[in-house]
Amino acid sequence: MASITRQQNWLFKYKLYHIPFWMLYNYVFWALAIDSPYRAAQEIFFSVFFVKSFFYVIFPAFAVYFNLYFLIPRYLQKGRYGWYILFLALAIIASSLLIVPGYYLSAWLAGSNAEKMFGITSDWNGYYHQAKSEPLKSTIAAITLAMSIKLTKNWIEGQRRQQALEKEKLETELKFLKYQFNPHFLFNSINSIFFLIHKNPDMASASLAKFSELLRHQLYECNDHLIPLSKEIAYLENFIELEKLRQNESLIVEFDLEHTYPPDARISPFILMTFVENAFKHVSKDKDRSNRISISLKVKGTQLQFSVANSASANGSAEVINYGGIGLQNVRRRLDLIYPAAYLLDIEQSPERFSVKLELQLMQVETAPSTQLIAG
Repeated sequence: MASITRQQNWLFKYKLYHIPFWMLYNYVFWALAIDSPYRAAQEIFFSVFFVKSFFYVIFPAFAVYFNLYFLIPRYLQKGRYGWYILFLALAIIASSLLIVPGYYLSAWLAGSNAEKMFGITSDWNGYYHQAKSEPLKSTIAAITLAMSIKLTKNWIEGQRRQQALEKEKLETELKFLKYQFNPHFLFNSINSIFFLIHKNPDMASASLAKFSELLRHQLYECNDHLIPLSKEIAYLENFIELEKLRQNESLIVEFDLEHTYPPDARISPFILMTFVENAFKHVSKDKDRSNRISISLKVKGTQLQFSVANSASANGSAEVINYGGIGLQNVRRRLDLIYPAAYLLDIEQSPERFSVKLELQLMQVETAPSTQLIAG
């Protein structure tokens, strides 16, 4: 069973299953052209015409892959339509011209010549007229078929991703509400503010305002797929200030924030918050050393660079990677759904330190969320 699985993986990894597809496509194309499935099979697989058929398979396939994996991502998807049409036309012409030598080679193997077997003269005029007939039609048909399959596949994947995202959004909303509003956090924050009322009324007033902003963000401002980056940062700052009230004085919290970021930048809510909460939950509380949390947030162009690191107790458990009960798997899944192929997540854990580094491409305000979610 393991051997079969390895063979299947190898087959799909190198896309070798494309070979029988193109052979079948060429057979169907030729059978329709001569209106005889039996004769088409005989000529393609059991005669010298196999060489000609091989040329019909290999060169249109090269044109197809050149279009799908080079021209479309480099020119069509970037709006460079003139260059795309030019290079696509050149690829079609090149494929059509390269198919014609298959006729000459098949005739040579049969002990004859192309003019007797196929009516192709040996001069350039005969070569040209042959290239613009069946080879040209076959190449255009192959490219059209491949683009249709690719577009259909992308549409289906986009629909699946959209449906998965909607389902994930409902599930994560419930999980976040359950976790964010856990009694432990609420009561400790309220108690901390209560004691500050008598000790430092001004600080208590400021803390209560932060607590109010934090609850407002959770209830009303994070219901969209994307929210302004400025609101998410404000939420992080309020949360950090409230957590510092609850922690002992030996905890050092550093927040390196770069305020120069695009005003129209958008981010999915709670993506960053998950890692910050984890740091406060699992930071070391040893009295004989410095306990520290370091947070850094920078934006370069449209790329957000975010890192969180906390000191860990020597006897800390592996639960540090659970992210407040939501789980590392769900965090990665949200990133996969919302930022497909647009993020890098690096997690490092040692007996004394736990760190997370996240890089992702921010979305702009003019980019419709539904379009961004199904891209790729």
